[in-house]
Amino acid sequence: MLTFRIHRAVGVTVDADGPRAAPGVRLVVGPGRRPLRVLAPCRVVWAEQGERRGGFGYGTLAGHPETGEEAFVVEQADDGAVWLTVTAYSRPAARWVATAGPLLGVFQRVYARRCGRVLRRLTAVG
Repeated sequence: MLTFRIHRAVGVTVDADGPRAAPGVRLVVGPGRRPLRVLAPCRVVWAEQGERRGGFGYGTLAGHPETGEEAFVVEQADDGAVWLTVTAYSRPAARWVATAGPLLGVFQRVYARRCGRVLRRLTAVG
């Protein structure tokens, strides 16, 4: 999770100024496909790595189409099950995003589910 592997495996470009998520690391995520890819600058505000839990959260920076934060946490339960929790809150920062209205929340839920499917696939192969 801390190396942005899930994001890249989902198909999002990640250009980070560090190899791992850590407080202060700046990154630009690029969801979408060219020529419609949106570049979204962020900064990691917290990161944690424990024996059975790890993840990070980032906040948006100027130039991001939204204003808010998003967190990605992977945790292994006592029964061995692995859970991914994605938490996001945001509001439009660009007029074109505001026109998307409720579709913005739909996109965030679809992205979170896709991250879960990718995590399942990545952990199945090692």
